[in-house]
Amino acid sequence: MRIDIITLFPDMFDRVLSESIIGRAQKKGIIETHTHNLRDFSDNKNRIIDDKPFGGGSGMVIKAEPIYKAIEFVKKQKIRSKPKVIFLSPQGKLLSHKLAKALSKEKHLILLCGHYEGIDERVMKTIDMEVSIGDYVLTGGELPAMVLADTVARLVPGVVKEESSVELDSFVNGLLDYPHYTRPRAFRKLKVPDTLFSGNHKEIEKWRAKSSLKNTLVKRPDLLKNRKLTEVQKKYLQEIKGEKR
Repeated sequence: MRIDIITLFPDMFDRVLSESIIGRAQKKGIIETHTHNLRDFSDNKNRIIDDKPFGGGSGMVIKAEPIYKAIEFVKKQKIRSKPKVIFLSPQGKLLSHKLAKALSKEKHLILLCGHYEGIDERVMKTIDMEVSIGDYVLTGGELPAMVLADTVARLVPGVVKEESSVELDSFVNGLLDYPHYTRPRAFRKLKVPDTLFSGNHKEIEKWRAKSSLKNTLVKRPDLLKNRKLTEVQKKYLQEIKGEKR
């Protein structure tokens, strides 16, 4: 997968894209990332890319021309697959595991980071999708672009060494993950559940499935409202609710 990021602050991405899982994936050649400074596509010597909004009002708006030029520049690179252009915007579709999974199947993503009061609306003609990471406003699209790049990249086959761990993450099956423990067995009088030491894989799987439901019920009950549960999950849920009384 290739990810191109168009931004006013390319230096913000240096460590994020070169460290941890994404960094290792780039060294393996599974992921390829490029950042592009939007000011490099300005049509004036001062590299100005914004102007006052028509109709008046506060703030500045990023011009259409430098964005078009930047996107066209990336598309002209020797890339075989057609890119999907994504604008990181609070007005976009909310980022979810389902969306990240779908985007991980793309061969090429172009992420456009907005700033100031926004971008010239005419740019939307060249945008394939708007994506938001939450119902709040940030100073720019850089942090959302980092979040999107990270959550999508880790779902690309081969990026995460143990792919089974990705399949068991929170939200993959619509529920939160079960609790995890490691050594020592007892820590400040807090003990690891005995079931995990039983050696009975069937009981361990049952504990994990039930704990996943319990976590979801306690922390994110909204996820259960419209979810269709299996008969076994319904049974576990009733047991959990009975334990709470």
